[in-house]
Amino acid sequence: MNADEPSAARNPSGATAVGTAPASPASDAALVQACRDGEARAWERLVLRFERLIYTVPRRAGLGSDDAADVFQTVFMRLHQQLHALTQPERVQAWLVTTARRETLHLLRQRKRTTSLDGADGDREAFEPIDPDPLPEELLETLQLQHRVRTALPQLGEPCRSLLETLYGQDEAPSYAAVAAQLGMAIGSIGPTRARCLARLRALLEASP
Repeated sequence: MNADEPSAARNPSGATAVGTAPASPASDAALVQACRDGEARAWERLVLRFERLIYTVPRRAGLGSDDAADVFQTVFMRLHQQLHALTQPERVQAWLVTTARRETLHLLRQRKRTTSLDGADGDREAFEPIDPDPLPEELLETLQLQHRVRTALPQLGEPCRSLLETLYGQDEAPSYAAVAAQLGMAIGSIGPTRARCLARLRALLEASP
């Protein structure tokens, strides 16, 4: 399992929500409203939609997996508490990212204070100030864009989804020959298909809030 992804989400009561619910095409606002209405499994679908994005925020700030899981749990607990108070449910993603950033910075400061107290016998490194902004707005915007792309890919259908995931979902871009062999495509068709798929992806992203 990837260390940067939670193995399961938990609902506010502490029960594990296993990641088996199918992806929902509902808008963020519609999903929030479904949660407000008590629709069965709506909360699980909401958590599954944003779990990777929210878990990534503390990990990118340098927190370990346990601390990141604490942030993740706190963020969704606060969302559950504030669900009926959200005035812009269509912006729930931005609300979650902002809350994750706030909780991450709070935890980082707690960890730094603990380290400073433990090193009070003269360890100068213990008193170095923490990075005042380990989660700059540019990084948060990038994480949100990545989330939007991941959400849009399944809507493209095949062969676009598999092609774009194969081309761009790895640390090193594979050769067209490798892509052709993996997907059973003619090498000469990869470039034109890629261009059409990217155009469709761009249209989806522009159409989404």
